[in-house]
Amino acid sequence: MPQIEHTDYYSHILGMSLNVEVTGHYGYPIIMFPTSQGLYTQNHDFHLNSSINYFVEQGKVKLYNVQTIDAWSFYDEKISPQQRIRNYEKYVQFLIQEFVPYIQKLHQTHRVAIAGASFGGYHAANFAFRFPDVISHLFCLSGAFSIRNFMDGYSDELVYFNCPREFVRNDEAWKYKHMHIVLSTSDEDICRDKNVEMAEILASKGIDFWYDEKKWINHDWPLWRMTFPSYIGTFF
Repeated sequence: MPQIEHTDYYSHILGMSLNVEVTGHYGYPIIMFPTSQGLYTQNHDFHLNSSINYFVEQGKVKLYNVQTIDAWSFYDEKISPQQRIRNYEKYVQFLIQEFVPYIQKLHQTHRVAIAGASFGGYHAANFAFRFPDVISHLFCLSGAFSIRNFMDGYSDELVYFNCPREFVRNDEAWKYKHMHIVLSTSDEDICRDKNVEMAEILASKGIDFWYDEKKWINHDWPLWRMTFPSYIGTFF
């Protein structure tokens, strides 16, 4: 079994500590997110992490499962949409200004991989498309590419810049040329249409990606556990 360590990382930007589960002893760093409001241990608890045990034990990859603040941003109905997106933007800034630099220094690498399923796929894709220079691989499993449904009709620049289906259309394609992008879905996935649309956006801009659509399986952990090892095996 891979070594697992539970730690926390204090964010000055958020003014709080976030829990992190570190899996593995050595290897290329992959930052991973849970699904909607999931605990930072969720990918471990539902055996997504163990689906790639072979690669972790071989020292090919090391996993950093980080806590999200879904409950204090998009899913907090007690605060205004403007405050929801502001809170989430602070989380994004924690990642780019604090957490990624920490991983870069630890691993002596400029670029890291990023992954997640369902709403974790949104977190991963949004970050990768916003900050492509620091991301080498994006593994987006049944992800979504917009948070307009959480905004109750409210719109501003922050909302736009956290909706990859919008800002990538208007961005310069060269920024993404180095990135290995995987969009994973299935014919019975509730997020299939969102992934088809994102694939069309990337294709229209000449950005290379791997669109993988499985058959007869829905939006759930069995799909993600089945596909994740094949993507990791391809690149690592």
